[in-house]
Amino acid sequence: MITRTPTRPAGRRRARRAARILLALTSMTALLGLDLPEAGALPPLGVTVRADADAASARVGALFAGGTDGGHFCTASVVRSAGRDVIATAAHCLGSPDTTVFAPGYRDGEAPYGLWRVTGVFTDPAWAEGEDPDADIAFATVAPEDGARTRNVENVVGGFPVAAGQPADVTVTVVGYPSSEEAPLRCSNATGLFSSTQRRIDCPDLSGGTSGSPWLAGGALAGVLGGHEGGGTVPDVSYSAVMGAAALELYRRAAG
Repeated sequence: MITRTPTRPAGRRRARRAARILLALTSMTALLGLDLPEAGALPPLGVTVRADADAASARVGALFAGGTDGGHFCTASVVRSAGRDVIATAAHCLGSPDTTVFAPGYRDGEAPYGLWRVTGVFTDPAWAEGEDPDADIAFATVAPEDGARTRNVENVVGGFPVAAGQPADVTVTVVGYPSSEEAPLRCSNATGLFSSTQRRIDCPDLSGGTSGSPWLAGGALAGVLGGHEGGGTVPDVSYSAVMGAAALELYRRAAG
């Protein structure tokens, strides 16, 4: 006669398996807890708050004319490139590139990652010829203002990838510097197409100085504040030219 070992009831097996999984998850959470976002830590959609000083906001900076003493007038962000030296902003922010400097992570009067002067500008011919709002996006190369040749801005703060061709209702995060603020503001919301070539977002308090602010979709640059009405004539509604094939080709030229 064959003697069979009694099997455990299915319910008991499931209970023990669940306990093991719970123990593993608890251990993993203990190890990674410092990196896990807190539930409810992000503001609701459509609410503008002061941006935290984190890795993402370090890649966003204010544009100044000559130096930080004169006040900032636009926003730009570092994007990935072969030379690790490219920023993105609105084309209308680079009317005087010879005197424009970029301060990534600028906050409360301090430029923790130094100042970077503009060394080259890439704009669409449609902007140069007639300031077409659909071409109000630009890329620029930068170099340390102090003349050091051993540093590139992307090596210092990192850079955002560029993601053209986003869906009409993509949710983006805008990070930018109003001229009246000494730290960046942040707002996330779903976007909509104002036209086939212009995207809009409803976010309060994005006033003058936020032109050129990155629109980040999943951590990638999907546009910059600008375009229609120079980005908007009221602080609660902002625009970006849709990043299509022309903008992507412009980025490729700048990124080398």
